Amino acid sequence: MTDPADRGAPPARGAVAPWVRTRLRTAPGAALSLALLVLVTSFLAGAFPRAVEAYEGEGLSRAMSTAAPQQSVIGLSAAPASDDPPGRKAAALRGERLTERYRKILDRLPEPLRADGAQSAYGARTVAPVSADDPWLPELEGGAPVFTVSSQSGLERHSALRSGRLPKAGSTGPTTARVEGAVTVRTAAALRIEVGSTVHLPRDGNEGPLAVTVTGIVEPLRPGLSYWSVEPVLAVPAKRWTSGPSPAPYWHGALLLPPEAAPALLSLPEAAEAYWRLAVDPKALGGADPARLRRAVASVERGPAQSALRRAVSPELEVESGLDDLLRRHEDTLSVIGPVVAVGAFGVGSVAAVVLVMAGGLAAARRRSELTLLRSRGASLGGLAGRLLAEVAVPVLPAAAAGCALAVVLLPGGRLAPTLLASAAVAVVASATLPLRAVLLHRGHRPHGEREDAVRPRTSRRRAVAELTLAALAVAAAVALRRRGTAEGEVDWLVSAAPVLVGVVAALVLVRLYPLPLRLLALPMARRRGAIGFLSLARAGRAPATTALPLLALLVALTTAAFGGSVLAGVADARDRAALFAVGADARIEAAGDELPEGLAARVGEVSGVREVTAVRREFDLDMLDSEHDIVTLLAVDPGSYARLSAATGHDSFGAGELRKSSGPLPAIASPSVAARLGEGTATVAVPDGSFSVRVTGVRPTTPAMADGDFLIVDAAGLPVDREPTTLLVSGPSVSGPDLTAAAPRSAAVLLRADERAGLADEPVQRGAGRLYAVAAAAGAGYAVLALLLSLTRAAPERAALLARLRTMGLTRRQGRRLLILENLPQTLLAGAGGALVGWAAIELLSPGIDLARLALAGQGRFDALGPVRLRADPWSLLLPALAVVTIAAGVAAAQAYLTTRRRTTTELRVGDPR
Repeated sequence: MTDPADRGAPPARGAVAPWVRTRLRTAPGAALSLALLVLVTSFLAGAFPRAVEAYEGEGLSRAMSTAAPQQSVIGLSAAPASDDPPGRKAAALRGERLTERYRKILDRLPEPLRADGAQSAYGARTVAPVSADDPWLPELEGGAPVFTVSSQSGLERHSALRSGRLPKAGSTGPTTARVEGAVTVRTAAALRIEVGSTVHLPRDGNEGPLAVTVTGIVEPLRPGLSYWSVEPVLAVPAKRWTSGPSPAPYWHGALLLPPEAAPALLSLPEAAEAYWRLAVDPKALGGADPARLRRAVASVERGPAQSALRRAVSPELEVESGLDDLLRRHEDTLSVIGPVVAVGAFGVGSVAAVVLVMAGGLAAARRRSELTLLRSRGASLGGLAGRLLAEVAVPVLPAAAAGCALAVVLLPGGRLAPTLLASAAVAVVASATLPLRAVLLHRGHRPHGEREDAVRPRTSRRRAVAELTLAALAVAAAVALRRRGTAEGEVDWLVSAAPVLVGVVAALVLVRLYPLPLRLLALPMARRRGAIGFLSLARAGRAPATTALPLLALLVALTTAAFGGSVLAGVADARDRAALFAVGADARIEAAGDELPEGLAARVGEVSGVREVTAVRREFDLDMLDSEHDIVTLLAVDPGSYARLSAATGHDSFGAGELRKSSGPLPAIASPSVAARLGEGTATVAVPDGSFSVRVTGVRPTTPAMADGDFLIVDAAGLPVDREPTTLLVSGPSVSGPDLTAAAPRSAAVLLRADERAGLADEPVQRGAGRLYAVAAAAGAGYAVLALLLSLTRAAPERAALLARLRTMGLTRRQGRRLLILENLPQTLLAGAGGALVGWAAIELLSPGIDLARLALAGQGRFDALGPVRLRADPWSLLLPALAVVTIAAGVAAAQAYLTTRRRTTTELRVGDPR
């Protein structure tokens, strides 16, 4: 009976523990494992775009640093207006005015262009060279020397004074009759200029010549950089040639005036102009977007930035630069490498997504009874999903943020937005899997103990439509990749996903088909004595439907690993062939002059590691005695040695007898175009030592002694004059470079195949893309192993309960271990064999559309004769991952079986346990 005093009191409310805190305290290990998985995945996802930008930026910086200065410098020039008074023209060329305009130009450069102040220069110069008629100057056949007169700034910083002093200028103008100047050491040596010499330059009108007195001789510092090399004649005199039917040479040098003396150039007959040469800083372009950079360059050359510069500097300002072409070539390289790298990114990304989904599915399966109980007590699907989302978000979001931060710290310099988006995508997938899976499992009533066999009496329409859609996408991607390929254009997501789609379709087919043969195989096993074989096959054939995800992850991972390994193997093979193609053998010794010393071949043959030395004499001036002017190189060889070298280096082999002369004309092997010029009969050719008759006995497109060009190969013994070779081709895989260099004369060039091979892999874009592809393949294999472990972990409780029941029926511990191992073996073997087979099929199917030439050969056109570098199946890349998966699965199953059989039966079997 209720106490009257309590009738008006509010009902007591018991303390309710917070859901998230309770769940995390109950299963800290699961939360920590999920956080670790998300951390690694977020780091890989965030690091991928930054790694791509890093090698792209490094490649652009390398291209800028190694390009000719004329291509990497922005040149601006402005001549004084013709209608300006003399005073204004002189003021426009004075040093302080040019410095002021230089600062305005730097302030108006659009991002991300930045000038390298140490190598940028400005000043005034004569547009065309001015002739000097001093009698003491050396004259060549073409006449008196000419000079470019320049008042370039910063001479004191970019040169070292060798004699005299640097020039000075007082008050100078267009009427000044005498100025001081300097010349470089090489200009002084070539034109016989000394300190105190005076060069007289003619001026317009009736005025006397402009006298330039040389007060100093300077040595350029770092002459290969842009300050000196944009206009090379400033540092090194050159020979120019007269026009006409008989060109004759004459000297072209440079006179360096101080910036304050620039107005004196206005009195010379050739027009004077102000100029600003901006050396673009390659370090500032490292993290720049290539498209944005091209827009900035285009704006400076012919867009809004040019208009702003003309308003600030001069209406007559002209801009020229080779940056546009340099950037276009760089983007062409990226456009053919990007799709190949995207294939690996799609593969590892797909496997990572499957593993995240599997982790959420494992959690949902383990908590199925708990969630069913909550639903039976009135929990709504929305409320249940919200609580699960909050529970998962607590470990997932900090882990994703930590992975993103780790990627930013370890790979600095890239854009932040792609990294944030990639890590956010990982967080969304990891957070949403468990709530969505729980909603799908508990949205309707399901009978207790419902079977989850992979083979069901009837497939749902939604699943059939989804599978057919994936199959159609795979076919479309494969066809597009074979037709369009990866050689040109931007990254096509469908084409790049082709290997992944092939693996997905193969996984769906195997999930459909593999239970049937296992069930059929279990029928004869049922008639044999012993239950282990029958039970293992029967249970493997009745695997739950959730087996599809692990099998999908394994097949996609193995396909990606096989594809990536084959890409790397194809790249390595192409570089090996290209290096051998360029050198002609394992090493090459080339004469600097006409021929090598006598007896050098014998001395080189005694060097450690040398197996054989092939002597070749090359004559570059072979006269074909016809009307064509294409250059043909004569190769005089020893037939036996050269035939063995040709066969060993992979060129079209030939017999030594094809070159040995018995009687009549000299047998010869020619390139196709030379063979067409010589015809089928006897022809006469000439060298400086005399003429001789040849007859073409064979046609070969390539030959070891020449990487490209037209050639004619003959027996050296049949030439009119016996002379020493010009080239030695050295065979021996272990030949020592230092020993070979010591045996060769100092003037000879020694080229090693290993050095050429290393040079092909030294480009930042190719090196970075190859490293990224290797990491993607390794990460895919790691996720495949993780998927396998998750699959075994999910089935562990059910297997332990089954083993406990069988133990009550008399099953021994050894039999229980054999049962667990054999039950897992069919699916593992299927995944390993299927992965290798699908990887091979994907490579064979897609290889016609993939050209690895740019990735392998750094876009060097001298290897065009190699043709397209096609993808080929690498046996190690196909078999090693598959064997690793089978071995790891067997090891994990054995360990799981050992641990399970050591538990007591009463620990696994309890009253009311649904397992």
